[in-house]
Amino acid sequence: MRTVLPPAPGAERYPALDFVNSTIALPGGQFIDFLGTPEGVNEWLTEHGLAPADAGVQEMCAAQLRSLREHLRSLFAARVAGLTALPAALAAVNDALSRVPTAALLYWDEKSGPYRATPCPTNEILDRALAALAANAADLLTGPDAESLITCDSPPCIRYLLRHGRRHWCSTRCGDRVRAARAYARRKVV
Repeated sequence: MRTVLPPAPGAERYPALDFVNSTIALPGGQFIDFLGTPEGVNEWLTEHGLAPADAGVQEMCAAQLRSLREHLRSLFAARVAGLTALPAALAAVNDALSRVPTAALLYWDEKSGPYRATPCPTNEILDRALAALAANAADLLTGPDAESLITCDSPPCIRYLLRHGRRHWCSTRCGDRVRAARAYARRKVV
């Protein structure tokens, strides 16, 4: 099911871009939500190196991830449209960013001596995933690639991408749909 569309341009550098695109609008009013079930969330997190395969994500955790996704979509939409971000979206991202310690702790092993590591007990997996995705989105929104952030120009697609060149769509499928619509419109006018 994940092969519906390839990742949008830029998703290889920004997992948060792939995260906001984890719901896909298809022609005919159909939607695919890769985070629609706890199993789907666990699979998505595992594929992106944010959780082990056996994390056992529950619905409450899945709902938190879907909520963050919608807040990030709101921030991306505001950035693309040049509008002010919703305070609730900013608060949600900042909450996710502040859930986990940013510094590795100091530990001591009797054989090898001191070392630093960031502990991640099972109950912190979700918090770490939320923080990683929020930080990645914040990097995208505040970095040099923010100027390239656009929405796919092929209705009904709702995905975001980083524009490169003249391309304004997220996949070959969407580009083909745009070109076909243009060709149909030209034939209809003649």
